[in-house]
Amino acid sequence: MKLIIQIPCLNEEETLPATLADLPRELEGFDTVEWLVIDDGSTDATVAVAIEHGVDHIVRLTNNKGLAAGFQAGLDAGLKLGADVIVNTDADNQYSAASIPALLAPILEGRADMVVGDRQVDSIEHFSPLKKRLQHFGSWVVRQASDTDVPDTTSGFRAYNREAAIQMAVVSKFTYTLETIIQAGKLLVAVSDVPVATNPKTRESRLFPSMWAYVRRNSVSIFRIYAQYEPMRVFMMLAGLLILLAAIPWVRFFVAWVSGDGAGHVQSLIFGAVLFNAAVVLASLGVIGDLLAGQRIMTQRTFERVRRIELQLGIPPSHYEPGARATGHAPTTGAHAAPTPAEQRQSTQEQEAVRA
Repeated sequence: MKLIIQIPCLNEEETLPATLADLPRELEGFDTVEWLVIDDGSTDATVAVAIEHGVDHIVRLTNNKGLAAGFQAGLDAGLKLGADVIVNTDADNQYSAASIPALLAPILEGRADMVVGDRQVDSIEHFSPLKKRLQHFGSWVVRQASDTDVPDTTSGFRAYNREAAIQMAVVSKFTYTLETIIQAGKLLVAVSDVPVATNPKTRESRLFPSMWAYVRRNSVSIFRIYAQYEPMRVFMMLAGLLILLAAIPWVRFFVAWVSGDGAGHVQSLIFGAVLFNAAVVLASLGVIGDLLAGQRIMTQRTFERVRRIELQLGIPPSHYEPGARATGHAPTTGAHAAPTPAEQRQSTQEQEAVRA
């Protein structure tokens, strides 16, 4: 069994050493434990620091593509490097590496395909009361959309077995945490959660420059993801609300008409009709969105099959660079050892020969 711990990074030369210092090199149940850093267009010495501290694999993206894209690139690389289980953690050392065994336990015991670390938000001192309430509300919305019971849906500390990782496909440009849980629920991936410890705050968040930016971005993301995966429910609820609002001017007109003054309240009848027409349009969008959601599932299955074919053919990861191997550190060996650049070129040549 091979475990790869992936760390998306953007200008993390100061915090990365402490994060790596806590990561395990051996864990019960795994023959090999390797580290993978995804460099999301850093302009500092993040990659050099990662190599210096013994990181096994580097995925160096050409420019800053965002956390969600970095996470997806890490999953793809981890699978192609032969990982049986992938753990995702943050480069700012927010999550305690001592909780990794607990995070992996449900997978090793065969009880889950995906495990999310529960930070127990109420106990995090540097979270403001408003942020805690938003975290709870956002998690509740995601639970409704995903039919899961994950208490901390925005936690990035999570583990995936190989089958779950193959099925994940993030399309959001901002966050992967919410979308992957909803995907897992819709794809009937077994999802579990465990309490995990967190470390003291090392720096301010780079995703949210202010609390209001956090509120705005998370609110938009939650609505967008919910509408994407539950379009019928969202648009039918909005349509029902407009019908209720249309009933108000209609009742006003009816009362006036009964009293003999209907001609003076025709505007209420027209306003109600406009609201009713808008409700019909929203209901139609719900039906169209539901049909598109079915197509999305088909696209998801196609993506999964393509990924399985790529893994079977041995296609190397994109933007991949050997880490500790390149600096003379002894590479981790095993059944799923990472391919060297020469091995990658040979694999590519063999694939081209097969296609020819």
